Amino acid sequence: MPKRVKREHADVAKVKPEDVLHIAGQEILPGETRMIDLPVPSLYTHTQLEMPIQVIRGKKPGPTMFVSAAIHGDEINGVEIIRRILNQKAIKRLHGTLIAIPVVNIFGFINQSRYLPDRRDLNRSFPGSESGSLAARIAHLFLNDIVSHCTHGIDLHTAAIHRENFPHIRAVLDDEETERMAKAFASPVILNSEIIDGSLRKAVEAKGINIIVYEAGEALRFNEFAIRAGVRGVMSVMREIGMLTTSKQPRKKPYTEVAGDSTWIRAPQSGIVRLIKPLGSWVKKNEVLGVVADPFGEQEQQALSPYDGIVIGKTNLPLVNEGEALFHIAKVRSVNTREHVEEYQQVLDPTSDDGKPADPPVN
Repeated sequence: MPKRVKREHADVAKVKPEDVLHIAGQEILPGETRMIDLPVPSLYTHTQLEMPIQVIRGKKPGPTMFVSAAIHGDEINGVEIIRRILNQKAIKRLHGTLIAIPVVNIFGFINQSRYLPDRRDLNRSFPGSESGSLAARIAHLFLNDIVSHCTHGIDLHTAAIHRENFPHIRAVLDDEETERMAKAFASPVILNSEIIDGSLRKAVEAKGINIIVYEAGEALRFNEFAIRAGVRGVMSVMREIGMLTTSKQPRKKPYTEVAGDSTWIRAPQSGIVRLIKPLGSWVKKNEVLGVVADPFGEQEQQALSPYDGIVIGKTNLPLVNEGEALFHIAKVRSVNTREHVEEYQQVLDPTSDDGKPADPPVN
């Protein structure tokens, strides 16, 4: 199948060599939009697989940012977020380059699995190697053929299967540009978290590229609230770093609380959990989050919050074994966060739509 190329620049001869972007052996010039199928190892059935990539280059210079999803193959919200971003009218007036990779882990996506066929986690396999495991080879390919061309990046994630995350950003706020991106995303909570060895985030930061991670929703499920928050956040970051023009109308500065710590509250016993606090709830220290009981109700134990904070993650499966994760609490001190979380939810709630939205809500 021929590659789809859309050229808008006036004179190819006038393009300087340093302005030509090279990806997977192809040249993409300013003003071009191109679909690229990056070859990855084939299936054992002799079927060739490719990682789909869309590159959009504006006529005017600016940052080069990648937006990636489905590094964990069952995390599908990000795929829909990227689809909606690419359909935004503002993208036609792009400054710089947007590289969209909706499905990084093509093997896991096909199999509706978090992992690769070798049972490795791609997001624990970076920076990878050319001659290592399947996971290491794909990590090396993605990092060097795509990410290395960028100045900024946003990696889209959801919680694992049977868990759900409230929209929040994870980043290490140790430099001004990363902090600027994290705050521009405008989620109510930023988790100033440590970088895990083998993660894309660690490999990207080692290359001097600014990156933030968006977490929202559940594996193998669309969540309209999480999708809308993701689209709005990515577009906001692009405006902040100069890839999109900003409105002349003054905008209300979004409220964001930085959480320096978080913890998972685990099941004190095996049983059936009754979840009391929903995602996004403001909770106080020692407040009851849920109750775990045996099927007869003879033994019950409460799951308590260890400090004041926001519920940014929870299990969706009421059947738990002792020690399993129930609630993820981000430690925040300001009670004002509760008001801003509620406002955030109301704005993005599809039931509050005034008129016909550009994209019908998904269920």
